[in-house]
Amino acid sequence: MAKFRSSSFSLFSQRQPARLAEEDSVVVIGLGRFGSALALELMASGTEVLGIDADEEIVQAHNRLLTHVVRADSTKEETLRQLSVPEFSSVVVAIGGDIQANILTASLLLKLGIPNIWGKAVSEPHGEILRQLGVNHVIYPEKDMGKRVAHLVRGVMQDYIDIGEDFALVKTAPPREIIGLPLSQTKVRTVHGITVTAFRREGQGWSYATMETVILEGDIILVAGATERVESFSRLR
Repeated sequence: MAKFRSSSFSLFSQRQPARLAEEDSVVVIGLGRFGSALALELMASGTEVLGIDADEEIVQAHNRLLTHVVRADSTKEETLRQLSVPEFSSVVVAIGGDIQANILTASLLLKLGIPNIWGKAVSEPHGEILRQLGVNHVIYPEKDMGKRVAHLVRGVMQDYIDIGEDFALVKTAPPREIIGLPLSQTKVRTVHGITVTAFRREGQGWSYATMETVILEGDIILVAGATERVESFSRLR
């Protein structure tokens, strides 16, 4: 894998960033725990990634794991231009340890006209600053994960996804009252205010649920509805 150098950054890659920007690809700035996990997951799903971090050791650790990995200062506009960042449509600012660098980087990306910016916030005030700047998507990885785990610890759910505006998706075992009956006869929407959207049967994978679906012992169901209602339903046995 070729290694390119300039006065402002070190680049490990097989192709120049300008070529990468022409494809379905994402820039991830900040390769700490969150940024690294995000970048690797994007790669695993087939999305090419340009990773940027100021720490040489972190960059070396991601060499050959990402399409590109660059040691660079993302708070310098000229460096971002040299890396063709303005040509990318999606950039994630995952810097968490340096709020000033996070905010300045986001500000530069907005100045460069990036259409789709995701910014990591470490606190509500930090997130509010990013929103006021004009960042499209503000994310709170630690806060969101804490909320998710709290819901899982409190109940018997196998997984929990907060959709927002008091709405959630829950993966759980079905209560006895709906086993062996078509969903139309269980009246879960009327009685519990939730909807069974899908189910997984051993050896068959996931399937969409209809009103004619009969849930069996051992199935796993995916339930959608108001947060309080899906939590209450998941506790039924």
